[in-house]
Amino acid sequence: MAENETTAAPSGDGLDPAANLQFALKRIFLKDLSFELPMGAQTFTRQWAPQVNQDIGTEVKKIDDEHYEVVLRLTITVSEGDNTAYLIEVQQAGIFMAKGLEQPQLAQVLNTQCPAILFPYARELIDSVSVRGSFPALMLPPINFDALFQQAVAEQRNKAAEGQPASKLN
Repeated sequence: MAENETTAAPSGDGLDPAANLQFALKRIFLKDLSFELPMGAQTFTRQWAPQVNQDIGTEVKKIDDEHYEVVLRLTITVSEGDNTAYLIEVQQAGIFMAKGLEQPQLAQVLNTQCPAILFPYARELIDSVSVRGSFPALMLPPINFDALFQQAVAEQRNKAAEGQPASKLN
């Protein structure tokens, strides 16, 4: 056997279980983009001490047996006191192929790995749009999608324990 070759321990049935697991990015695309300047030109006549609020969400839609559309939604609201200076809404989407994953593992991959792949595209777009709107660059900090997913799973379990209807995690 050559030095670079490795052998995997068989699963007992002669088949390698990892050989059937597949995950791939097929396409990244911008699904929706909105930039709003509610106060118009009046925004530029004020003292600039903004407060930035970030709202994030994901949506997973099954396309067929192996393909999923994952949409990362980011809403950035920049306020000056009680007034909204500007608002950017982005829906960055991707088509992902996932095959051979069990439901809990599939839900985790679709809700953590896929948004993590999409986030840099959405972040760059938000930065670019804010600059084109004549505002300072707005570079969003990294997001830990694994932690967000674990938090959502914990909330779902708590709701189930309390007898409330739980929201569905894809």
